[in-house]
Amino acid sequence: MRLTIEHRTEYRYEQEVAHSTQYLRLTPKSSAQQRVLSWDLDMPEQASRSTDAFGNVLHVLTLDRPHDSISITARGEVDISDVLLESEEQRLSPLVFQRFTPITRADQEIKDFAARFSGQRSVSQMAALSAALIEKMPYTPGSTIVTSTAAEAFHAGSGVCQDHAHVFLSCCRVLGIPARYVSGYLCTDDSNHVASHAWAEVWLDGVWQTVDVTNQVITPSHHLKLAVGLDYLDACPVRGVRYGGGIESMHAFALVERSEVPAEQ
Repeated sequence: MRLTIEHRTEYRYEQEVAHSTQYLRLTPKSSAQQRVLSWDLDMPEQASRSTDAFGNVLHVLTLDRPHDSISITARGEVDISDVLLESEEQRLSPLVFQRFTPITRADQEIKDFAARFSGQRSVSQMAALSAALIEKMPYTPGSTIVTSTAAEAFHAGSGVCQDHAHVFLSCCRVLGIPARYVSGYLCTDDSNHVASHAWAEVWLDGVWQTVDVTNQVITPSHHLKLAVGLDYLDACPVRGVRYGGGIESMHAFALVERSEVPAEQ
C-alpha cells in the first residue's frame, strides 16, 4: 500500500518569543516494513539532522530571532508492507524497554490488572491484554490531557491512543516483557480517529510485534512509523522549549491518503 502524508503543525504566541528550540521526530526511516519514497520538511529555518538514542531521525530547529509563530510541515510518500517481516536492525537491547518511566509507572490497580495475563508470552496473550484494555478504557477524545499518566488514564477508565499505548506499556513492564511506544500515522476511513496516531510494539520471538490497542489490530498494514521510545516524550513528533511568548496555542493537522498506485514488492 502506498500512503501520501501531509502533517502541519502551527504554534502561535501571545507575545514575541526571543528564542525557541524544537525537537522534531517527523521523518520516517525505511525498513523491511516501510519504504520511504520521498519526504520533506518545510520549516522557517534550516534544522540540524542527527539520530537520537533510540535510532529515530531527529531534527533540531533553533530560532534565535524574535518570532510570534512557527509553522512546520512534513509531507511525503511511503510504501507499507502488509506482511510481518523480520525485525529491523537493533540499536538498543530490547531489555531497555522493560524500564518504567514517570508516565508509565504502574500503580496497584494496573499491577492487579496485568497479573491476569502473566504466564505464556505470545501474540495471542498480548491480543487478549489489548482487548481487555479497550473494554476497560474505551476510546474517548477529550477525557485525558497530553500529560496524563498511565495510572491516571486507567483509573479514569477512558482515553485516547496515547493513553492506550502507555497503559499497555505499563502492563507489559509489570510482566517483564519489553515494550515500546510508537508514534506515526494511520490510514483509516474512520473520521473519529485522527491520522496522527500512537500504538505499542512488544518484543516477542525476536521481532517487534505491533499492538494497536485503540484499533484492536496486530498487523501494521495501515501504520506508518515515525519514532519509538520508552513513552510519548521520547517519540512525540514535535517537542520544544522557548524563552518568552506568553500564552501558546498549537494547531496540528495530519492527512493520510491511500494512493491507487500499488506498492512495489
